[in-house]
Amino acid sequence: MSDEPQPQQPNEGGAGEGESRRPRRTGWRRIIPTWRTVLGTCVIGALLVIGLFYLGYSMVRIPPANALAIKQSNVYLYADGSQLARDGEVNRENVGLAQISEDAQHAVLAAEDRGFYTESAIDPKAMVRAAWNTATGKGKQSGSTITQQYVKNYYLAQEQTVTRKVKEFFISIKLDQEKSKNDILEGYLNTSYFGRNAYGIQAAAQAYYGVDATELDAARGAYLAALLNAPSEYDVVAHPENRSAAEARWNYVLDGMVTEGWLTSSERAGLKFPMPKEATVSTGMSGQRGYVVDAVKQYLVDNGVVDADSLEAGGYRITTTLQKPKQDAFVKAVDDQLMSELDPENRTVDTYVRAGGAAVEPTSGKVVAMYGGIDYVKQYTNGATRRDFQVGSTFKPFVFTAAVENASTTQNGSPITPNTYYDGTNKRPVQGWSGGYAPENEDQVSYGDITVREATDKSVNAVYAQMAVDVGPDEVKRTAVALGLPSGTPELLPYPSIALGVAQASVLDMAEAYATLANHGEHGTYTLVEKITRGGAVIETPERRTTQAVSREAADTTTSVLRSVVENGTATAAQAAGRPAAGKTGTAEEDQAAWFAGYTPDLATVVAVMGQDPVTADHKSLYGAMGLERVNGGGAPAEIWAQFTRDALEGTPVTDFDLRLQNGAEVVYQPPAPPAADQDTDAPGDEDTPGTGDPATPDQAQGGTTDAGATAGTGTTPGGTPTDGGTTGDPADGGTTADGGTTGDGGTADGGTATGGDTTAGGTTDGTSTGTTGTGTSTGTTTDRGR
Repeated sequence: MSDEPQPQQPNEGGAGEGESRRPRRTGWRRIIPTWRTVLGTCVIGALLVIGLFYLGYSMVRIPPANALAIKQSNVYLYADGSQLARDGEVNRENVGLAQISEDAQHAVLAAEDRGFYTESAIDPKAMVRAAWNTATGKGKQSGSTITQQYVKNYYLAQEQTVTRKVKEFFISIKLDQEKSKNDILEGYLNTSYFGRNAYGIQAAAQAYYGVDATELDAARGAYLAALLNAPSEYDVVAHPENRSAAEARWNYVLDGMVTEGWLTSSERAGLKFPMPKEATVSTGMSGQRGYVVDAVKQYLVDNGVVDADSLEAGGYRITTTLQKPKQDAFVKAVDDQLMSELDPENRTVDTYVRAGGAAVEPTSGKVVAMYGGIDYVKQYTNGATRRDFQVGSTFKPFVFTAAVENASTTQNGSPITPNTYYDGTNKRPVQGWSGGYAPENEDQVSYGDITVREATDKSVNAVYAQMAVDVGPDEVKRTAVALGLPSGTPELLPYPSIALGVAQASVLDMAEAYATLANHGEHGTYTLVEKITRGGAVIETPERRTTQAVSREAADTTTSVLRSVVENGTATAAQAAGRPAAGKTGTAEEDQAAWFAGYTPDLATVVAVMGQDPVTADHKSLYGAMGLERVNGGGAPAEIWAQFTRDALEGTPVTDFDLRLQNGAEVVYQPPAPPAADQDTDAPGDEDTPGTGDPATPDQAQGGTTDAGATAGTGTTPGGTPTDGGTTGDPADGGTTADGGTTGDGGTADGGTATGGDTTAGGTTDGTSTGTTGTGTSTGTTTDRGR
């Protein structure tokens, strides 16, 4: 072996200078973790999650049931501090799962948790989806399984906090290990809230259908299951305007039952929506108390003062704006002028009669009295807040207000004032509107040329439909909303028909709008709550802000016109209030509702009499109610208004209106003189056509009109007595009707013609005449408008 040193071979031996090194990461690669780092992090993270899970699982115990059984009541007070009502009694009857029909069980599962029996107590995917939808503004979503909902209902409170959700998570997992699915479902069905103060499915079955839970079929079970999503909103008796949404949820539940194999397609096809019965509640909510409590709760929730879950928990002391003397006066007025005239045992139509009313102080916006119905225990739907009846001609003042506010002109360029002439011919096509609209006047009466003031007195549809187009239907809608109607009012649409009152505003909505007119155009939303406390702590309520909705001139000129309605038009019954008053009558389509909306300088009050079938909840005509051929706004509604206003303001000084009218309000704008052949009226004789004689004064046109069919002066008024206008003008049979009553001196109306009974100039008749008066015999079709 040579003594020369041998060269060392690469990679031989251990580590040394010859060992190759890993190249260093450079550039952007340095910020990317290696797979070793990622793996290590994942392992550590997984161990941490597992550790936290077991820590939470071991620390969170299943608590005892919450104190719902002894939950507090809410106390409602009149403005003077006396007690109005107390709610909070828990209506619940626990039953075993065997006492709940399988159809009802399956319906609830289809609505809330279709994988309940096969999946775990929690659904992470649903929770993530719900959190994402809530965070991205798609609405508050529930990602909870039935187990989680039961834990929330039975063991925890309703607050939306991270702590509560964490507890709910772990308790649900533990409960799923310790109790069977059937036990959990039974507990859930016994603790869930279904509305109508019904806790648990047994109480709900009784509250909505008067049966036990074991008797619930698929249709009724699906409706109760739908209620779990929105108990108050989906009660179609209390909120008929929400029926379409409730039915959509009901269909969703039934379709889910078919999907899961719990219901066949043929069975599903044969099911019809099961209308629930009128609610019967504890006598603690009887009379007006229940209506007031519901309205106050809705007010608090809608204005973000308290949420519905917190109200259900109870403990609130709520002082309302209602004044007990005025509240009692409202009830008495309705009893005296309406309920005492009903004979439901002998007249079926009298069983349809419903009433609603509200009174608002114009300057403060406080609701000082409310009438919801004859008795909350007997008639569940609040007549003061429901939005499913047309307001009729009570809407017409908003059209005129919009005209003055916007300085609108007629088609020939004349300014629209109380004394501007319009063509009041029946079925006259509206000019300037491409839709071909030609509305009927009440009882098919044609008036020829007529001033706005007189057209308001007589509620002439042809005039106001044309005026709506002259102003612009969009402007009319904007004005109505500015005055106080909600922008989402059903059927409040920018078409000429808006003038006829097809919108379905509530009595309370209309009272707010009329209060704005009484307050010289200054609008502030109404308030029902003076103060609310819980545990002695005062809870903040919305600050009332006012805006000048329309100019004072627009509001006051409207008031001037509405004063004429009370003095000379369809609302002369309102004079019994004994105070200066302004107002407007209204009749809904097919006489399904009659309205009077009016005000003094101190109080704005709206009264509606409505027709509704007590079994099906369908709207019904009021023909024949109270023993009268027709019920209109100038009858019972105006009479109720007058008695209530008189009694409510008793002892307060009588004040007159302080009006600032539009420029030119007193000017009479003469109508164009069309050929005689173009004058289409039902009244015989040239002397009976307005606009062909002397100019009309602001308060009296062509002889003027007085109370209930009286014609004053030596002239004549085509169409006779003012009418409510109505939205179609047709009586029930599609034509004109005779009142079948007697004329002033004993003549009878036969076949639509009143004969035998002379009426001299300035004389009166009990009915109204669509022919002429003041010239001897009254001829033509007559209709009883005295009520």
